[in-house]
Amino acid sequence: MASATEDELEEIKRYEDFTTVDWIQDSILERNRRIRAGKHRWIEIGQTWIVVSIVGVCIGLNAAIISIVTEWLSDIKMGYCADGWWLNEQFCCWEIEGEDETDACDSWHPWSEVGPARWLIYVMCAASFSFVAAHLVQSLAKYAAGSGISEIKCILAGFTMKRFLGFSTLFIKSLTLPLVIASGLSVGKEGPSVHVACCIGFIVAGWFPKFASSQAKIRQVVTAASAAGVAVAFGSPIGGVIFSIEEMSHNFSIKTMWRSFFCALVATFTLSAMNPFRTGKLVLFQVTYDRDWHFFEIIFFVILGIFGGLYGAFVVRFNLQVAAFRRKYLQSHAVAEAVILAVGTAMIGYFNRFLRIDMTESMAILFRECDASTGGGTGDICQTSMQWRLANSLLLATIIRTALVVVSYGCKVPAGIFVPSMAVGASFGRMVGIMVRATYRAYPQSGIFAYCDPNSPACITPGTYAFLGAAAALSGVMRITVTVVVIMFELTGALTYILPTMIVLLVTKAVGDFLGTNGIADEMIKFNGFPFLEKEDHAYGVDVSVVMRTDLYIVPEKGLRVKDVESLISSTDVNGFPVVSGTTSGSASSLSSSWSDAAAATEEDGDGGKPTLLGYIGKTELKFVLGELFPPVIPLLHLHFTFGFRTPNFYLSSHVRSSNDRLLKWIRIVGLKQVP
Repeated sequence: MASATEDELEEIKRYEDFTTVDWIQDSILERNRRIRAGKHRWIEIGQTWIVVSIVGVCIGLNAAIISIVTEWLSDIKMGYCADGWWLNEQFCCWEIEGEDETDACDSWHPWSEVGPARWLIYVMCAASFSFVAAHLVQSLAKYAAGSGISEIKCILAGFTMKRFLGFSTLFIKSLTLPLVIASGLSVGKEGPSVHVACCIGFIVAGWFPKFASSQAKIRQVVTAASAAGVAVAFGSPIGGVIFSIEEMSHNFSIKTMWRSFFCALVATFTLSAMNPFRTGKLVLFQVTYDRDWHFFEIIFFVILGIFGGLYGAFVVRFNLQVAAFRRKYLQSHAVAEAVILAVGTAMIGYFNRFLRIDMTESMAILFRECDASTGGGTGDICQTSMQWRLANSLLLATIIRTALVVVSYGCKVPAGIFVPSMAVGASFGRMVGIMVRATYRAYPQSGIFAYCDPNSPACITPGTYAFLGAAAALSGVMRITVTVVVIMFELTGALTYILPTMIVLLVTKAVGDFLGTNGIADEMIKFNGFPFLEKEDHAYGVDVSVVMRTDLYIVPEKGLRVKDVESLISSTDVNGFPVVSGTTSGSASSLSSSWSDAAAATEEDGDGGKPTLLGYIGKTELKFVLGELFPPVIPLLHLHFTFGFRTPNFYLSSHVRSSNDRLLKWIRIVGLKQVP
């Protein structure tokens, strides 16, 4: 019990600004601002598009720089370029034809020709990158840890987290994200990219008084920035807009949709102009398919959908258990945890080709179509003689990567789950595709393959199975469908595979619904206790009396001493107390004589003796307030509680729910007087 209370207090200390936006007051201020603007409103309209454009350009530049640095750091673990230390393996061997022919490149040198030495350097680099990233996050910007999507959903719904979208978070997360990805941890950069994009949107919008003074308008810019973050992460501007509608925004207007689309378009155009990979692709695993699929393959597509649903349920369930263990035992060992995870991942993954390389590069290989020109290096993924060895390697990679995702997601470094899940699904899907193709080649006359052209060796395309498996795993863990369909369409540019993608995702959703799985972002919101209320969480058709009690412990508005509050907290087992004006009554008045004295004092002040509910304060928040404001030597101070919008901003605040308009407001200790 004591440990649970300490955890609750720690959570409140983390968010000393544990408040929500008063939308009514914000709309009043915005209306007054519009009246003052008068005829110059068209200038403000233009200002909105200028802000969105600046945000989009900044997001595109930031994404390009992160991509370039990440590629260089990922390659530096394996070797260096003799022509220039700043060149990664791809640019060092630019003149060599083929992605897998770098062994013929004289300019790229491995760190050692001895296998154990190369393994040791690989592990040491992973440990160094993870240590630097975790240390910077813990020392300078703790909000830079994690994905950030759960918190941003709460912010867009009206919750306030100071510094979560600040410059220090933006700078540290942009700096450490390449280090984390290069360390080999089974985490992705796509979720953190959304957080970074929202930081950019929040900071840029704060430069303009129109947005700085309106909580609603600045959140519209943050919503548009989240769309741009997904757009540059996947090279999918439309998918980014759909993501912001389906996953991020609580209330989405048409006006916000157009701004999100424009911001995503500008960010994607900027990233395309930067061309970080010098291939014309916005992401490494962007691919084009020119082959059709057959109806008998729907059977295997359903298998991929079932896998996606099972994978999502498994990861969400066990990752929450790991998160609980991390909170209980590893809270003060964040840096050591990140280093141990990186070292363990590097030591295990080095011996599997699909775990050793970067996950985006791995997906680029797994998505690849097989043709006559493919061969050599990891191109043997298309060689028939290697198919069963590859299938075993992919199965092992799927199992190990799944376990690593479960234990790695949530550690105190920038960590997303999009790409790791896609990598798991791609490994499983490619394995299924290889097995289906092997079955076709062994039994080409079987009735199930009747639709295949016997003169064509390319009846089965394993790369499409990897592609669909990646979509299934991503949908299974995030519980999003339309967004994944659009993103996958924009990655391939093939209308042909929209129907298979929809089939796979519908099966994934059905399996997830059957197992009662929620998206991992929503589960993390509940796990962290963030004040986010889904529309389906409201209860209808239930009488209020069902959840009410008549014997209440109440706190008077004034006349209560600190020691009385401490006595009340220690002698009750409730979670919070209503704050009332007027005479206190019921069980509260019988706790000690001070309660009756306080009631009598209230009657003398002319409140008429009729209790009036002002608000509510939780026991944990009250403990925190007392611990912050009052040392043990002054137990006789009287407390005065007031509610409202206009209160001095230098007083410590706590979180309350008003009974009058059901909006989250403030409860503040605004007066102290010494008992003579």
